[in-house]
Amino acid sequence: MDKIPSQKRAVQYLYPPIDPFDQRMMTRSAGHRIYVEQSGNPEGIPVFVLHGGPGGGCSPAMRRYFDPEVYRVILHDQRGCGRSRPFASVVENTTWDLVGDIEAIREELGIEEAIVFGGSWGATLALIYAISHPERVMDLVLRGVFMMTQVELDWFYGGGAGQFWPETWKRFADLIPEEERGDMIAAYHKRLFSGDLRVETKYAQAWSAWENALASVYSNGHGGETPGDYARAFARLENHYFTHAGFLEEDGWILKNIEKIQDIGGYIVQGRYDMICPPQRAWELHKAWPGSDLRMVRNAGHALSEPGISSELVRIMDQIAENKRFT
Repeated sequence: MDKIPSQKRAVQYLYPPIDPFDQRMMTRSAGHRIYVEQSGNPEGIPVFVLHGGPGGGCSPAMRRYFDPEVYRVILHDQRGCGRSRPFASVVENTTWDLVGDIEAIREELGIEEAIVFGGSWGATLALIYAISHPERVMDLVLRGVFMMTQVELDWFYGGGAGQFWPETWKRFADLIPEEERGDMIAAYHKRLFSGDLRVETKYAQAWSAWENALASVYSNGHGGETPGDYARAFARLENHYFTHAGFLEEDGWILKNIEKIQDIGGYIVQGRYDMICPPQRAWELHKAWPGSDLRMVRNAGHALSEPGISSELVRIMDQIAENKRFT
């Protein structure tokens, strides 16, 4: 993502940097080793922070949305990305494997229930985890809602977002022969899993640049050049999940199962001008989930680092902490 001045202003809303008090690797199926860390107050309110992508990995900045005296912050790198190993692997890497990993982390850390906090794909995974294990979720805090539906994939990879960013879309599409452009996910899949590292890296960087370019409302349309190894993991994992429609049983699975979280409170923070995950999905989720509080952020796009989004998320976490103090 471009380094833009407005992103630096977001720092004023965040808590000071904190270091983990616990870091570990958890062994899971197919040789996957999952990186897990904890920071903040070991006796505090547990909050699972789920990163985006799939394939994005967690970062130290994600700890800064939580008062370290109040919250026990648990982050992990999902299968195949970040510090988890094997890197960029899609073997036994499905949504249901990731849900199982969260449960395994919860059990190993001795946590009965937790707040689940996630944005973009992290919001998708948070919703699926909560639907699967509602008794383990105190509250959901979601940002930039993505519900893994075909209409969302068509919007971003079928030319919808490209109508707003035609020059940026052209760079993404021109790498694919015209006869294959009817299914860009499939066309990129063939190249991201070609077995040729040079080809995979080239197309991974193009895939990542398209998404990065549209993340901020302040974007100039250039996503920058993502380092090859990171881009390869990010693009392969994301494409793998999108090729398989998130490994969900049917299109619209989340809304069709939303009654399972009707007793869970939640907050939805959505950028009004989110080009990656348009606000319509957040609105639909809010209407189907009466216990949710939808907060549309004006002059904001998709990125976690947008100043309005950062400040709203910190405000929500402080509000939850205050509410729990008096219950």
